Amino acid sequence: VQLQASGGGLVQAGGSLRLSCVASGLTFAPAVVGWFRQAPGKEREFVAAVRWIGSRTFYADSVEGRFTISRDNAENVVYLQMASLEPEDTAVYYCGAHPQTATVVVESARGYSTWGQGTQVTVSS
Repeated sequence: VQLQASGGGLVQAGGSLRLSCVASGLTFAPAVVGWFRQAPGKEREFVAAVRWIGSRTFYADSVEGRFTISRDNAENVVYLQMASLEPEDTAVYYCGAHPQTATVVVESARGYSTWGQGTQVTVSS
């Protein structure tokens, strides 16, 4: 499985961006595909995730109501629509795939076995 993230860029506070994560080489259906972000000097933190089957979504409190995660199964793409962006959203955003395991903790990066290369999002004030 390979993940390709794109869509980052520079945007002013209050603006919007849409990130895309294209999955290729899928030989198994992941449990979830999630977006995480990592700012300089900080740990990678959970942003949002979507179940591959069933479409249930999960959000970090900090982005709830501003970000929307969605999935296009036909194209194997997961989107992260980001609105009302704040300077605190500045980070490198990564998408990851969590395999089907007995326990799935969507907010923990440890369970994700495959990561995309990351895309930079910079929000200016």
